[in-house]
Amino acid sequence: MTATLSPTETRVREALTWLERHGSKRQRDDMAERYAIHAPKAFGVSVGEIQRLAKRLGRDHELAAALWETGWYEARMLSAYIEEPERVTAAQMDRWARDFDNWGICDTQSFVLFGRTRHAWRKVELWSRRRDEFVKRAAFATLATLALRDKSAGDEPFLRSLRLVERAATDERNFVRKGVSWALRAIGERNTKLNAAAIETARRLAESDDAAARWVGKDALKQLASPAVRRRLAARNAKSEGQSRVRS
Repeated sequence: MTATLSPTETRVREALTWLERHGSKRQRDDMAERYAIHAPKAFGVSVGEIQRLAKRLGRDHELAAALWETGWYEARMLSAYIEEPERVTAAQMDRWARDFDNWGICDTQSFVLFGRTRHAWRKVELWSRRRDEFVKRAAFATLATLALRDKSAGDEPFLRSLRLVERAATDERNFVRKGVSWALRAIGERNTKLNAAAIETARRLAESDDAAARWVGKDALKQLASPAVRRRLAARNAKSEGQSRVRS
C-alpha cells in the first residue's frame, strides 16, 4: 500500500521534477568549469530559472526546510528564495552552514537569506572564527550583505567588524580571502566615514608580512581608493546633506 504524501512532500517532489526538467549537462559543466562550483548532486539549472520557480512557489518555511534536506544543489538554492527570514532560527543557520560545500550555495544563502535574519550580526561574529572554509566565508558574505543592504544600521557595527576582517585576512584559502575582501569593500562603500576606516584597514593589510593579508589589502584598495567610488560617495554625501537641510 502506497503511503500518502503530505502537502509539503508533494510540493518537494513537484519542485524536483521541475528542476530536473529544466536542467542540462551544459549548465552543470559550466558550473564546474567556468565558475568552480562543484556540487555532487546538481541538475544544472540557471539561477534565473530557479528564481522563476521561487516566484511561483512563494514563501514557505516548511517547504524551504524540506528542499534543503534533499541535498540537491538547485533545491538548496531555491530554499534561499522561498524561506521566510523572520522564521529562520539560529540553529537552522548553523545546520545549513555546516552543509555548505561550494561558494555558490554559501553566497546565495548569505546574500538572499541570512543577511535578512535577526541572527545575522551574531553569526558574522561566531562564524568568522570557524575553521570550515565555507562557514568562515559565510561570515564575511553575510557581513558584505549587511553592508550593502542594511540601511538602518549605524556605522559602529561596521567599524567594529573591521577587526574581524583584519583577523581573518591571514587565511590563505581562496574562498575565505575573497569573502574577506568582499566584506571590506562593501563596508568601505557605505559612506565616507566607513570608506576612510576601510582604506586604513586595507593599507595596513597591504603592508603586512603575510601574503594572504597583503592580497586582501591590495584587492580592496584598488576599489575603495578609486576615483569612481570617491565620486559616488561624495554624491551620496551631498544628497544626504541636502535632505537634512530640507527637513530642518
